[in-house]
Amino acid sequence: MQPRNMSMSGVVDLAAVKAAQEAKTKAEQARAEAARQGGGTGAVSPADLVIDVDEASFERDVLQRSTEVPVVIDFWAEWCEPCKQLSPVLERLAVEYNGRFLLARIDVDANQMLMQQFGVQGIPAVFAVVAGQALPLFQGAAGEQQIRETLDQLVQVAEQRFGLTGLTVDPDAEPGAGQAPAAEAAPAGPYDELLEAAVRALDSGDFGGAVQAYRNVLSDDPGNPEAKLGLAQAELLQRVGGLDPQRVRKDAAEKPADVQAQIAAADLDLVGGHVEDAFGRLIDTVQRTAGDDRDTVRLRLLELFEVVGADDPRVAGARRALARALF
Repeated sequence: MQPRNMSMSGVVDLAAVKAAQEAKTKAEQARAEAARQGGGTGAVSPADLVIDVDEASFERDVLQRSTEVPVVIDFWAEWCEPCKQLSPVLERLAVEYNGRFLLARIDVDANQMLMQQFGVQGIPAVFAVVAGQALPLFQGAAGEQQIRETLDQLVQVAEQRFGLTGLTVDPDAEPGAGQAPAAEAAPAGPYDELLEAAVRALDSGDFGGAVQAYRNVLSDDPGNPEAKLGLAQAELLQRVGGLDPQRVRKDAAEKPADVQAQIAAADLDLVGGHVEDAFGRLIDTVQRTAGDDRDTVRLRLLELFEVVGADDPRVAGARRALARALF
């Protein structure tokens, strides 16, 4: 796949909007607050310029850090061969640029929610977050010269428009030195009552009530695994509740190009226990579609992965098939 530059005109456009001054002010306030609390202002080790980020640490390690330094995000996966070419280049440049940007690596297989939030449609994909604002940079295994030009412009925009001058790097600093200590999270839950209410709603066929109960848990504890799985299941059951199975099957057979017909049939497949059929139907539809239709199918397939569970080998196989279909 040829690299597609998604980007630097977007950075310039973003920097030109009125929101830039507001973001700059917020960044300055955040840095002042960090200095007042005695964190985030010291020198960092070169080893701290490349970090692995997940959904739980994203707010702290990306959003908060983006108020003091541009954060470049490398979306990658172990099975992605172009990623294995691009990631080492980005890591080397992060050290070479000596604190002018921070590199955050996100494994898309383990962090599907972040992948969806950024609208990542293929990997490798590289974004930046500057003063809390996300910017697409480029997609594909870009050449080093293109990467350097993109990073140079990003650093310039971050400094001129947002006042971000980067991090101070000390080769002799201990890894982790100079970073603000992670705030202690307030103990989450307990959510037993809400989760039990959701299960009771499911058992009684009140799928809307179950959806709301799970969302109540996730609003306070976004990473709660039981609530995430329960919500995906409740939403699936809510979708199929009003379907006419015979009509859905007939439409899917007669209209192979109809995205909604195939999605509805896949939902029924999954509820009926035909997991491979559901996954295969949507992967075939991804191959036949493009643009918004393809993205709609891809997102529904990711939702069905959540229902089945990331540890299921059928999900792992379908993820590989989806990657082949997208590329």
